[in-house]
Amino acid sequence: MTCGVTGLDKTPYPQTEGILTFIKEANFTTSPPPLMATTSSGFKLRTTLHLAELFTSHPLQSNLSLNSLSLTREPNTQIEISSNSKSNEYAISDCRKWRTRVSFLQGFLSKEKDVKSLKEELFEAIAPLDRGAEASPGDQERVNEIARKLEAVNKVKEPLKSNLLNGKWELLYTTSQSILQVKRPKWLRPNGKIYQAINVDTLRAQNMETWPFFNQVTANLVPLNARKVAVKFDFFRIAGLISIASPGSGRGQLEITYLDQDLRISRGDRGNLFILQMVDPSYRVPL
Repeated sequence: MTCGVTGLDKTPYPQTEGILTFIKEANFTTSPPPLMATTSSGFKLRTTLHLAELFTSHPLQSNLSLNSLSLTREPNTQIEISSNSKSNEYAISDCRKWRTRVSFLQGFLSKEKDVKSLKEELFEAIAPLDRGAEASPGDQERVNEIARKLEAVNKVKEPLKSNLLNGKWELLYTTSQSILQVKRPKWLRPNGKIYQAINVDTLRAQNMETWPFFNQVTANLVPLNARKVAVKFDFFRIAGLISIASPGSGRGQLEITYLDQDLRISRGDRGNLFILQMVDPSYRVPL
């Protein structure tokens, strides 16, 4: 049995636009007539395929059935032919499209792996630094470099529109001396965990110290763009009990430079770096 494919093009197949449509010229009988192959760009290709040759000369690179034909036409290029019995049409597609999809998927998985590795490297770097209080200039440079790499692959381009921002975050590392208070004796510094909570729907934020002072401050957020806010503090709470209105000078800016479900990196208007980890996505900041 011989299957004929007719049509000749001056341009080789790799220059075609991906899909060839085969129109059956007559019904298949015991000796099927030639098939006309027309590319989407109007090119034609003429050749003759012998079924016996497909099984003998391309045993590892071809597959044939009543509905499909797959063969390798040149190194690293596979062509697939599929048929539709109702319309008597045959379609041929360059499997390089599949390789492109596979390549894209591999690239995506590689980026995800890179992000995971960078996060692990970041957590390892900041773990012994007591939230940054014990960081040397070299430590600060290393942490900043890893943070920059994560910021470069940040997928959340508009964090102020993302629900990932909502909730209570634990401060793992900062360069802010007003928070670290490294000039004070250690027993007069915040020794317990420090949290920051943000709710994007109400544009409210709250900073919370724990042991030994339990101080808190709340603030209104004013978006400057999709990732930066002006911070206007409104009330301070001393020891969690005494509430004091913030003076008009209590303000700043905060830019969210990296965000995912468990890690946030932010930078202040004074150049300070903040690295936080999600602990409670359901937390609500008081209005």
